[in-house]
Amino acid sequence: MVVAMHMSDGLVNAPTAAVFGLLAVIGLGLAVHRARADLDDRTAPMAGLVTAFVFAVQMINFPILPGASGHLLGGALVAILVGPWVGSLCIAIVLVVQALLFADGGLTALGTNITNMALIGVFAGYAVALGLRPLARRGRRGLVATAFLAAFLGTVLASLGFVLEYAIGGAGATSLGTVFVLMVGLHALIGIGEGIITAATVGAVAAIRPDLIYLLRGQAGPLELHGGVSGRAAS
Repeated sequence: MVVAMHMSDGLVNAPTAAVFGLLAVIGLGLAVHRARADLDDRTAPMAGLVTAFVFAVQMINFPILPGASGHLLGGALVAILVGPWVGSLCIAIVLVVQALLFADGGLTALGTNITNMALIGVFAGYAVALGLRPLARRGRRGLVATAFLAAFLGTVLASLGFVLEYAIGGAGATSLGTVFVLMVGLHALIGIGEGIITAATVGAVAAIRPDLIYLLRGQAGPLELHGGVSGRAAS
């Protein structure tokens, strides 16, 4: 079995693929409706940038263990920068392009991949970030720590979506216990890399334009950034 977040064709049976395909359509339909309220002259350009960034870095795999590699999922990153509704659409666009043009993830598995990465990964990462928002608002170090934890936990939770789908309709010969250990264990390691990249990216944006960070909207005062730089988040 190849351990990767991108499911391939035939990894789950047809009924399971169909159910999660429908779930993905419903989730993205709701995201389209809710994203309209978040898209403005700041969020729209940022959404394009983060979509292009996630697409580029997802093409780069980094080694985890012999025979296993990982890449950025981007769920927490997009959620922190542009919000979960817009962010889920950004990740979905990346997954559709990868499936259609680069055969990265099967077409019949597109629904499961969108469910795991564009829905679970994004909203789990944002839920963690939202819970830690008081820490993020204290300063750049708090924001960076929040981004790291949101990305790490979002990645692990997204891997549990994979395990759930395999438990419901797995078509492979690998036992569920083995899938659970491999997916969660390896994605805990992948989550560390995800956390580092997400923290670095969010920290870089905060150093220049903290007002562009969706998570910080509603900040009452300036975000004090270590190193003598400060900025004001949008109210």
